[in-house]
Amino acid sequence: MHISIEFVVNGQSTPLALDPRTTLLDALREHLHLTGTKKGCDHGQCGACTILINGQRMNSCLTFAVMHDGDDIVTIEGVGTPEHLHAMQSAFLEHDGFQCGYCTPGQICSAVGMLDEVRAGWPSHVTADVSTAAIELTDAELRERMSGNVCRCAAYPNIIAAIRAATEGVGAHA
Repeated sequence: MHISIEFVVNGQSTPLALDPRTTLLDALREHLHLTGTKKGCDHGQCGACTILINGQRMNSCLTFAVMHDGDDIVTIEGVGTPEHLHAMQSAFLEHDGFQCGYCTPGQICSAVGMLDEVRAGWPSHVTADVSTAAIELTDAELRERMSGNVCRCAAYPNIIAAIRAATEGVGAHA
């Protein structure tokens, strides 16, 4: 049995007929051939499969594709293009925010979504003043907010430097 769904992936309307048990990760990689999103642990523990769904970051291995009929999905392929990199992609390149690169697509998607959360005033577990909308991006704040994305090469200092660089010029807080 297959279920027909349609969502917008990287700006393009995408109809699919899928087994209802197909994860969004497998739909993206196996059916749409968008292999930038990586399958790391397949248990939601590493963040390599992080994408943006309706502007919010999500581990695509933990959700079924049929649950996202009508949703707007952005993968690393839709964050920027080789000709016009997103500021976060450029910052990761400039600050060596990767080593092997396997986690990088998920790290970048997560960082883009995380900065939107900060701009919206969403506090984290380490936010000093949860009543303020002006959240200061301390190292502790960035580490907490990115803690769902594992880098097995331990490029964390460079990832934090890249995120900081991408926020320059955007405002003092994000």
